[in-house]
Amino acid sequence: MSNLPKSLTNAAVVTIDMHPGHLDPTVATMPLSADAAARVIEANRVLVDGARSHGLPVVHVVTAYHSREEIASNPWWSEVAGGDATRANVLNHQLVSGNGLVVVPEILDPDHDIVILHKKRYDSFVATELDHVLRSRGVGTLLLTGVNTNSCVLATTVAANARDYAPIVVSDCVDTMDPALHEPALAIIRQAFGWVATAEEILEAL
Repeated sequence: MSNLPKSLTNAAVVTIDMHPGHLDPTVATMPLSADAAARVIEANRVLVDGARSHGLPVVHVVTAYHSREEIASNPWWSEVAGGDATRANVLNHQLVSGNGLVVVPEILDPDHDIVILHKKRYDSFVATELDHVLRSRGVGTLLLTGVNTNSCVLATTVAANARDYAPIVVSDCVDTMDPALHEPALAIIRQAFGWVATAEEILEAL
């Protein structure tokens, strides 16, 4: 199978949780490594700049919670909170009282992009306006980027597939707090749910 679908004419970039809560080590509640954060920000900058030059929509989905209770209502998150898991700080992640509720400035164009706040779960379609924003613009192909490859990116890819979008995960524009699971997550996506391609491959195809 090709790394890309036959056409990208109805594509949009959808970034997932490209916010300081993962990407700014000075305030992050669940950080990537500094090297990974810098790398994924730069790769996303190149992709979104190129996408905008071709007139593609760019949509940023950002996790945000009004209270810890909204997070703790997930049984698994409540169980791992405070332990030794990479998501142990989950009950403090992306609260409205924190510093993470913005898109990192390197990839945001306020005059072009759409920002969807208050993503609540790994799946970016759950309890957000993402589906409406995409379908109202005639989008059928999603260029998915962001954090984490093995949770929010994977869950959103599965959900996009189930909604009959054509999901493409941009491999150099995603990363995870669980480095050992980055490549396995991409393998799962490639095998069962969508395409996996680099930003360079996508920009060349555009």
